[in-house]
Amino acid sequence: MNKSVRKKSGDLVLFDPQKLRQSLLQSGASRDDAVYVSEVISDNLVDGMSTHKVYQMAYNILRKKSGKIAGRYRLKKAIFDMGPTGYPFELLVGELIRLQGYKAKTGIILDGQCVQHEVDVLAQTNTKTVFVECKFHNEIRRKSDVKVSLYVKSRFDDLRARWKKDVSENHIFEGWLVTNTRFTHDAIQYGSCAGLKMISWDYPVKGNLRQLIDEAGFHPITSMQTITKREKTFLMENDIILCRQLFSNTDILRKLGIKEKKILKIKKEAGMIAELV
Repeated sequence: MNKSVRKKSGDLVLFDPQKLRQSLLQSGASRDDAVYVSEVISDNLVDGMSTHKVYQMAYNILRKKSGKIAGRYRLKKAIFDMGPTGYPFELLVGELIRLQGYKAKTGIILDGQCVQHEVDVLAQTNTKTVFVECKFHNEIRRKSDVKVSLYVKSRFDDLRARWKKDVSENHIFEGWLVTNTRFTHDAIQYGSCAGLKMISWDYPVKGNLRQLIDEAGFHPITSMQTITKREKTFLMENDIILCRQLFSNTDILRKLGIKEKKILKIKKEAGMIAELV
């Protein structure tokens, strides 16, 4: 008998094991493990169960098989857990941009032609300057709409008008809008037409946020289970936001009074998720 699951919106939809298997494969699970997890959940699914509960069941099964894959599977939730402020998300975006060969600064005030602007990430090479606006949402259903695209474009135009005076005519300027959720159709349509680079959780098809993080191995520490919420907050307040950063900087854990035995477990999990061990 077909069973339904309840989405966060309250809508009931038919449970699709293939969709679950695909998300597991994208997180790095083997095909055998993806099939196994989806079969276990199919057998134990209660009609009308929330998608959050299904997600949690899949995560718990994966966690027993592989801490690395489990950490990668919960990536979307881990990014939400970086809140409530957007500052850690800005740091994450800055790290992803540095990986592309840019020098990047986060959270700085820059002069535009008309007014000053707080820019989330300023990325530069010798031939290009990029102004990045990061829109962090704590709620999965929140989308960045066309008003956001319009706002970012107007800021970009004001900044470019001022900054182009100090560089050669061939210098390239770009405006980027990055969000951890999704864009509305109108936001994408306007942003694309206006020349903004738009990056969301699943847009564009190639080069979206999920792919950038997975390919870089830049998974946030909020993916981890061996550290508490309080410890995660302390680390992010000290600009340790990535598993790979924690892996190479475990001394900071001693400031929290964490015992050596636990530090070894933390380092192991951080290394596994970041694929450093």
